[in-house]
Amino acid sequence: MQRRVFLMVAVSTPVLAHHGWSSFDADRPLYLEGRAAKVAWGNPHAEIELDVVAGLKLPADLAKRAVPAQSAGIDGPAILAKTQLPTRADKRWELELAPLSRLQAWQVAEIKPGSALSVVGYTFSGEKGEAILRVEYLFVDGKAYGLRSSPA
Repeated sequence: MQRRVFLMVAVSTPVLAHHGWSSFDADRPLYLEGRAAKVAWGNPHAEIELDVVAGLKLPADLAKRAVPAQSAGIDGPAILAKTQLPTRADKRWELELAPLSRLQAWQVAEIKPGSALSVVGYTFSGEKGEAILRVEYLFVDGKAYGLRSSPA
């Protein structure tokens, strides 16, 4: 009897589902820059709450920035060339980075609150829902990291 009650509670308890990468609009890369307000450096992936700079603008050199070798010959420059600013005016975005194993492989130093960074990534289609960006490229401390792959 106790086992059945446990199963009923377990089955009826709502689960906070982690959304998969397929829920993001990979046809419309967005650019954000600002300072890390909160950081959760853990798995399933690192997360940063980013306070976006006032007057956000696309950097003039964005399309010409160097990207890691793994994506330079594939789609890296094309992604940067079609990157846009978000149409929504949220001042704080949640950034989803890669799993810690990949960040460690890239030798990305743990980002601390207050750190300045910029990113290119994807949000939900039509920018609907929460202000969440899955980060494709991370620019921090003068370096570019391609978070979709591990370093070559």
